[in-house]
Amino acid sequence: MVTGSAPIADNVMEFLRICFSASVVEGYGQTEGSAASTLTMPGDDKSLGNVGTPLACNLIKLVDVPEMNYTANDVVNGAPCPRGEVCFKGSNVFAGYYLDPEKTAEALDKDGWLHSGDIGTEERDVAK
Repeated sequence: MVTGSAPIADNVMEFLRICFSASVVEGYGQTEGSAASTLTMPGDDKSLGNVGTPLACNLIKLVDVPEMNYTANDVVNGAPCPRGEVCFKGSNVFAGYYLDPEKTAEALDKDGWLHSGDIGTEERDVAK
């Protein structure tokens, strides 16, 4: 089973996995990126609170949003925690809005990165 319409609470994800006795994976993306751009690993029934890794068809980066205090150099609880606007690039990203160059320029930057408007964080395993 796949969920991806909005962030799903950990307890709801656990309930679904138990109730249906099935793998439930979570994805993230938007229509302009062909829906999914990330996906949790099928069969990883211990993973909660994240939307997985990038699909092979795209790149993902976080762009600093200084007015909201999100940067690639953020530290949370003493550990590196890069945060910023989630941006996508790859064969899954649309070329633009049909006959609407102004709207296209709002979504895609000059280098072809699709700006989602969402704030994300990069999860890192830090040796302790």
